[in-house]
Amino acid sequence: MEDGPSDLGGPVAAQTEFRLVFKRFVRHKAAMIALVVLVLIVITAFSSIGFGPIGGWWKHKYTTFEPALTDGGKPTLKVWPPSLGDHPFGQDSSGRDYFAMTMRGMQQSIIIAFIVGIVATVVGTVIGALAGYFRGWIEAVLMRMTDVIITIPLLAVAAVVGHKVSGSSIVFLGLFLGLLTWTGLARIVRGEFLSLREKEFVDAARSVGASSRRIIFRHILPNTIGVITVSATLAISGAILLETALSFLSFGVQSPDTSLGLLLEQNRQAMDVRPYLFWWPGLFIVAISLAINFVGDGLRDAFDPRQIRSKA
Repeated sequence: MEDGPSDLGGPVAAQTEFRLVFKRFVRHKAAMIALVVLVLIVITAFSSIGFGPIGGWWKHKYTTFEPALTDGGKPTLKVWPPSLGDHPFGQDSSGRDYFAMTMRGMQQSIIIAFIVGIVATVVGTVIGALAGYFRGWIEAVLMRMTDVIITIPLLAVAAVVGHKVSGSSIVFLGLFLGLLTWTGLARIVRGEFLSLREKEFVDAARSVGASSRRIIFRHILPNTIGVITVSATLAISGAILLETALSFLSFGVQSPDTSLGLLLEQNRQAMDVRPYLFWWPGLFIVAISLAINFVGDGLRDAFDPRQIRSKA
């Protein structure tokens, strides 16, 4: 009877719904595997070379140049017998340890992606909620503004402005990209609010004198959490690819710092002689994007009450 209906009031029902969503998500095997992979990648990226004042367990720094390449700069990673060696991912042409550089690149790309996802989710949710609930001139202004931003070529504008702000801080770059990528979520949230504002529970809240603020945040918004959560994961995945494209075009993260996209750009000429310099960052870009997408699929299935899974 743990998941059955409760007669104890709202808070218990909300907690029960959360447990149901959690159980459906845990049963989604692909999402759970992807979540484990994503967590391992993030932990490895931030614990290996450290972050800020916190040191890491890896012996090389991504800024350290070595005058001579070890064994021609080839990777020392061995599958059997398992061994990392001195430079598991090899060295770049300047002698820097490529494992440390890849970990630093993942740190920067992950931070930018999550900033973009958070900013795009907040802005898109607020604009979509206001447009869908209040309708009238508020909806007209907000949706026309959304239409204008949609028509702007995202990559071109991001390349021009990103080049100006990327040298200052990756935070500014993430904020800027987030302010350009909220339009899809705003339309989705607006559609949800247009539907939910006509429901009986909203009419009941209005009849007892509930304010618009209370109706939006206490009654309608909780019913859109599933859509917003899934859209946020997709925004983060898309941000990884957008940052990669910008950095590959030299409009994103700038040297002496690095990101996964910048590593691809700096080593694209090495495809013929040392392809591992290109494949390592490319592998992690694909792994992170796929993991986030699978987690998003699991969240979508978990929040969708029509999803019935019989697997334990």
